[in-house]
Amino acid sequence: MDLFTLVLLRHGESEGNARQIYQGQADFPLTERGRAQARALAARWRAERRQFEAVLTSPLRRARETAEIVAAALGLEIELDPLLMERDNGSRRGRTAADPDWVPTEALPRSPFRTVFPNAESDWQLYLRAGQVLHHLLQRPPGRYLLVSHGGLLNHLVLAILGLTPRGTSGPRFRFGNTGFYEFTYSPERHSWYVQASDTGHLQSAKGGCHD
Repeated sequence: MDLFTLVLLRHGESEGNARQIYQGQADFPLTERGRAQARALAARWRAERRQFEAVLTSPLRRARETAEIVAAALGLEIELDPLLMERDNGSRRGRTAADPDWVPTEALPRSPFRTVFPNAESDWQLYLRAGQVLHHLLQRPPGRYLLVSHGGLLNHLVLAILGLTPRGTSGPRFRFGNTGFYEFTYSPERHSWYVQASDTGHLQSAKGGCHD
């Protein structure tokens, strides 16, 4: 039976994470700890002899650098896919909670069809983009694929896989730690999914946070 295995990987710790910045599509590199996290995962997967048909990554530096470290260890090239970029969080981009002028446009909780910050993507817009990622990927031949992205986009990609729609702040959330990953196997013949929960066992020697 031909199967797809999709591994959804969040980037390592970035400078934005370390400074508690709401990054969105602001482009921060990895910290040294983030690079160590990526190297720890790469070493684990190399020891497990994991291989992928393709490694697709967000072009933002924190994801791209994570993908480059892992792909190099496995002898693979990376493909940049702008659809895998983090949510555009509009006026919140690059700010911290301490900034005095990032007041949301409406109080929480919010509808998935509206945005809290000016010029930001709504939950529904992000969900539709995640759906495009999934649709495009499943047009490829069956095999193993690694997607390196960000907490917000990956959450909505999991929703798309599970057939759930976004419900704003009342909906479920899936925690991706730094270089944490979820693994899904899909049978096109049966249209069925098998889910393995997020795995960060490689981080025993490379401690990290889990900011989205």
